Amino acid sequence: MLDKNMSFAQNLLQERALALGRQITIEYYECGPLVFLDTDGVEKAMLDAARESGATVISSNFHKFEPQGVSGVVVIAESHFTIHAWPEHNYAAVDIFTCSDSIDLDAAVESIRNSFQSKNTIISSDQKRGHIGKTGEQQLFRTTPIQDNSLPLSWKKEYEYQSPWGIAASVDIYNCDPVSIRDEKKIKTFVYQLCDRIEMKRFGNCEVVHFGEDRKVAGFSMTQLIETSLVSGHFANESNAAYLDIFSCKYYEPREAAEFAVAFFKGEHYKLQVAFRQ
Repeated sequence: MLDKNMSFAQNLLQERALALGRQITIEYYECGPLVFLDTDGVEKAMLDAARESGATVISSNFHKFEPQGVSGVVVIAESHFTIHAWPEHNYAAVDIFTCSDSIDLDAAVESIRNSFQSKNTIISSDQKRGHIGKTGEQQLFRTTPIQDNSLPLSWKKEYEYQSPWGIAASVDIYNCDPVSIRDEKKIKTFVYQLCDRIEMKRFGNCEVVHFGEDRKVAGFSMTQLIETSLVSGHFANESNAAYLDIFSCKYYEPREAAEFAVAFFKGEHYKLQVAFRQ
């Protein structure tokens, strides 16, 4: 008979003999700015971590997204290591599942942290999976599904929730096509196509001016008023980098704008920062 002062799940935990597996999720923040651009390097880091933990590696499969991003899985005899990385935010989400007590999870977490040069590593969950009772029978019980709506998975939902005055996106694009960023007409064409793509109505002419006595900053600067605010940018000749800012009181999708810009200027990779302006 259940103790009235204890939940069903708590009584279950008292009676169970074992769990079939253990699963931890790890958040790697403030990673090295270039580590997630090297898919082979990410795969090697995950394989190294699996081996250092004492796991038996069976296979691995990693995929590079365009223009950037990587997902992958290392299958181990004891279960798996998985990852998805966002290079634009220097962040990776890692999942480790093991059905063996012999796996050194601390060693795995630390190995990945070192490989990714993470300055802020958080174990966000640690769960036992598959409860088996002392008699060897499966312990099945119903519980209310987790419904956490506090953190949306899209900029749009957060924009709708906060109802800010506007949204600002800063996009830094690296290793651009040097010809494109030195071409005034090309830059204006980009602005016109960007505004059409994110459905922003231009107001007045696009101004593109070359200036900068300092070699580090020399290059074209651009401004384009839009009816909902402003698009601006600077194109640095020395580093072949483009620095764009899109500010609007009408919503647009920041990632769509960033990825269009990367493709237009043939950039190698980008960083993205988004802010809601109240």
